[in-house]
Amino acid sequence: MWALLLLFAFAPAVGPALGAPGNSVLGLAPPATTEVPGSIPTPPSRPAQLPAGTANGTSEQHVRIRVIKKKKIIMKKRRKLTHPTPLVTAKPLVTSSPGGSLNSHEKQEPGCPPLGLESLRVSDSRLEASSSQSFGLGPHRGRLNIQSGLEDGDLYDGAWCAEEQDANPWFQVDAGHPTRFSGVITQGRNSVWRYDWVTSYKVQFSNDSRTWWGSRNHSSGMDLVFPANSDPETPVLNLLPEPQVARFIRLLPQTWLQGGASCLRAEILACPVSDPNDLFLEAPAWGSSDPLDFRHHNYKAMRKLMKQVNEQCPNITRIYSIGKSYQGLKLYVMEMSDQPGEHELGEPEVRYVAGMHGNEALGRELLLLLMQFLCHEFLRGNPRVTRLLTEMRIHLLPSMNPDGYEIAYRRQGSELVGWAEGRWNIQSIDLNHNFADLNTPLWEAQDEGQVPHIVPNHHVPLPTYYTLPNATVAPETRAVIEWMKRIPFVLSANLHGGELVVSYPFDMTRSPWAARELTPTPDDAVFRWLSTVYAGSNLAMQDTSRRPCHSQDFSMYGNIINGADWHTVPGSMNDFSYLHTNCFEVTVELSCDKFPHESELPQEWENNKDALLTYLEQVRMGIAGVVRDKDTELGIADAVIAVDGINHDVTTAWGGDYWRLLTPGDYMVTASAEGYHSVTRSCRVTFEEGPFPCNFVLTKTPKQRLRELLAAGAKVPPDLRRRLERLRGQKD
Repeated sequence: MWALLLLFAFAPAVGPALGAPGNSVLGLAPPATTEVPGSIPTPPSRPAQLPAGTANGTSEQHVRIRVIKKKKIIMKKRRKLTHPTPLVTAKPLVTSSPGGSLNSHEKQEPGCPPLGLESLRVSDSRLEASSSQSFGLGPHRGRLNIQSGLEDGDLYDGAWCAEEQDANPWFQVDAGHPTRFSGVITQGRNSVWRYDWVTSYKVQFSNDSRTWWGSRNHSSGMDLVFPANSDPETPVLNLLPEPQVARFIRLLPQTWLQGGASCLRAEILACPVSDPNDLFLEAPAWGSSDPLDFRHHNYKAMRKLMKQVNEQCPNITRIYSIGKSYQGLKLYVMEMSDQPGEHELGEPEVRYVAGMHGNEALGRELLLLLMQFLCHEFLRGNPRVTRLLTEMRIHLLPSMNPDGYEIAYRRQGSELVGWAEGRWNIQSIDLNHNFADLNTPLWEAQDEGQVPHIVPNHHVPLPTYYTLPNATVAPETRAVIEWMKRIPFVLSANLHGGELVVSYPFDMTRSPWAARELTPTPDDAVFRWLSTVYAGSNLAMQDTSRRPCHSQDFSMYGNIINGADWHTVPGSMNDFSYLHTNCFEVTVELSCDKFPHESELPQEWENNKDALLTYLEQVRMGIAGVVRDKDTELGIADAVIAVDGINHDVTTAWGGDYWRLLTPGDYMVTASAEGYHSVTRSCRVTFEEGPFPCNFVLTKTPKQRLRELLAAGAKVPPDLRRRLERLRGQKD
């Protein structure tokens, strides 16, 4: 990931002053945004590119990548905001350290992965500081991209901040074992109300936390001062001119925003090294035994990988496109089944969707890994995988927002892209707020007593405004809606990132303007079951020793939450899927880190592998069957399946087959269709694997039989004529 950055680091030093606002690590960026995890961040605006030589008069050309390699000494007065000097190049040097420390005579490797502050691999106990303004601003909050709550001063603030009277603040990280430190990434404080960031800092190293040495300028022998941030959100990377082998690293802020405080969030780039004296315990190995491609894949690489899977398993895979993004990238889907390309009667359709927010990249890679895994294991004869592929039809959409992903990918992931860039599509539309709001018209009809007798409680139609040519509907959203209409999906999960929790509908609060409010669906028991299954199978969510990602501890609720009780999301895909189709869908927040480093992908796969498989298997929970015509024995399409006590119905597919997810229990189920007499029967759902078969045979009404006969030009049978006459007599 960092190899590209090194190439630019050795290029001629040109570019705007590092302290100039509006510059991103990898070029010009939109204004910084502050986002509470899961909330609605403000979409980025497109800033005009600055002409050469206009960055506060300190630069003559643009810089595309903001990687700092310093030899020159910067002397600044504390608490005075000044602009650091322009970029200065430095050749790679040999690592050196004082006597008694470990030495490494290897060239600099900017490809070192993050140590794990953002991903929580580094525990709170390994973070220390000289002082803290409060517990909520303690060193454990000094993690890159950590998000604060809505209230300043609580236990979940958005950075580490030193006390105002601390004349020599420092922030310290214990790597736990000998480590080659190669770089530092910093941000300012995430806050709705305050602006605080460090503008320069020094770096020191130690093996015992008592004896320290700094990163020095070889020409002068003095400690280097590294330029830091010019806004609270844009990550700034500084590569060390010499990698340093040590156990501890310490950041010492030198200057910060005038009128603000010494506050920062950080990530450390570091490669593990072996200890020749065996003085330290080996770092735990993170990995997977599955022979899969654990890399980040841009659009071109994703297409290539999907094609390889299709060529390896042609009998169980099919690649198709459901449409195009705003910039013309195809939305590819991998279908996996023993009969790809056709809907088999009685076989449920399930889907996973990832990449709705382009910068939340883990879901994309998990689906690419899942399709590889299913292919490999099917060829090996894995009975669990074989049953999955023979009993259901699986659809995997790894990238719903490929345009947004390409932006985040070019920024080298979350370490440098920050929290929000790449989230929206190219039109600055948040796709998870872009589906039609069907909740409001349904709830209004319910308040007026019209549901379900006048207004149906299912398949709520699209509002007129949403179907107009000038409606603000992204092409990606329209493509997914048409996809939902074509295939009778039963179960789905929408994969996101930035938290560790499973949220379920409704996502929108029923009370107008409420920021959060418990708003369950009529199928709350089913959604809680589905959410618990995924959360209970996810290794990271079940780790009782882990700390919360940001400002909420979801482990208190079993790592599941009603979406609206977390934060309201009008126009979500979950709500739309439930109200407009038969499909039950939840949102899975996969990781604290939206765009984890490639080195973390094997462990993330292990965290989610069993959960991904177990969740798909839940499509067997409930009842399923076929609704047929008594005379023709053909399936009846669009028949309504209603369950007593649950104010939400589902309908049959074009072959008359249906699936109704239900938790264990006894239910009275009614099947009805236009022109047929309704039939009600008892159906039992047990804890054993299902689904429980619950078939229906419907008889046409006399009126429907008459319509069909007259339409065919046939004579009316005597028995039907006499029955119709009796019905007319009853009306008279």
